[in-house]
Amino acid sequence: MHALCRDCLSQIAPARRCPQCGSPRITAHRELFTLSIAHMDCDAFYASVEKRDNPELAAKPVIIGGGKRGVVSTACYIARIRGVRSAMPMYQALKLCPEAVVVKPRMEVYVEVSREIRKMMNELTPDIEPLSLDEAFMDLSGTEKLHGAPPAVMLARLVKRMKDEIGVTGSIGLSHNKFLAKVASDLDKPRGFSVIGEAETADFLREKPVRLIWGIGPAAQASLEKAGIRTFSDLLRWDRNALNSRFGSMGDRLWHLARGEDRRRVSAHAPIKSISKETTFFEDTANIEVLDGHLWRLVEQVADRAKAREKAGRVVTLKLKRANHSALTRRLTLQAPTQMADRIYRTARTLLDQVGDEGPYRLLGCGISDLVPESQAEDGGDLLDPRASQRAEAERATDAIRKRFGHAAILKGRALR
Repeated sequence: MHALCRDCLSQIAPARRCPQCGSPRITAHRELFTLSIAHMDCDAFYASVEKRDNPELAAKPVIIGGGKRGVVSTACYIARIRGVRSAMPMYQALKLCPEAVVVKPRMEVYVEVSREIRKMMNELTPDIEPLSLDEAFMDLSGTEKLHGAPPAVMLARLVKRMKDEIGVTGSIGLSHNKFLAKVASDLDKPRGFSVIGEAETADFLREKPVRLIWGIGPAAQASLEKAGIRTFSDLLRWDRNALNSRFGSMGDRLWHLARGEDRRRVSAHAPIKSISKETTFFEDTANIEVLDGHLWRLVEQVADRAKAREKAGRVVTLKLKRANHSALTRRLTLQAPTQMADRIYRTARTLLDQVGDEGPYRLLGCGISDLVPESQAEDGGDLLDPRASQRAEAERATDAIRKRFGHAAILKGRALR
């Protein structure tokens, strides 16, 4: 059995407290120093950044999200204890936690913090597969000779540096494949370090619910429950061919994951397929001015993320969901890729106008896809819209001002609707 103190990074014999520093934050496991596939997930990332930048929020429940008509982007752990969850309508979150401080997202700040964390990861391994701003897979195979320490030690050092130098915390999941590493990272949040070894995989999974599988949403879970599959042990009773026949391409994946098998490699070059944002309304609405205001705010966030990731999109998508949960999706392919909020908005607004009076709606979303490097974007002009280049220059100037003085330094009138 091996053990590691996550505070002083000493490699020790298993103990309740570290003999070197007295810390109780000890991780012990037989395979601790031989496993190399990890998943790092920041703890309530947006809320952690806001608490870092405003110490007065440290002991308060914090919710990141829009106004009362919006939804929760994320919440700190104090708010989560009260039942607040991501994607929950804001009115419901404030009923559960009325004393919460609601903070509007500052995407440009979160992107910059994410870049700082990524630099630290790059010092450990080039094999990093980001999933979002606040989480990533890492493969540290073969790095022990380079760093003079096993992957587990370097991962503990990473989250310690994140806390000490950047002011945000993260949780580590360490295992022998991506599926189990991601499961492990969620076992002991916040500031967790959980290990699932190869020898214990079958026993660990057997009675766990299949909703642990990444990508199993409510619809897929309902389909599995209809087939009598609620736990991994239920899944193990199914023949591989029967799973394929019942669930199609997902069947083969389920058969492997039931046995803790995941052959996917950590890929540093996994492409981002789309950038999107959506919001659920407090009250269903068909009011075009209200929809327009929400659309502009969503588009701004999509454009900010595209610029931060140095991407441009060729396809603009509008998504609407009616009160009965039926969905409408409209897409338009542009002549040239864009990352500019102005162009995305004008295209999405055209799509919204084409939908006509089919509301009221409970959800609105917008995104771009068919992504390319921003160097391939062409936002300089349009023969059919001679003022497009002027608006693009104004948007670049606005971006520069916001980067220096904050996102609220300049607001368009439609953003206040």
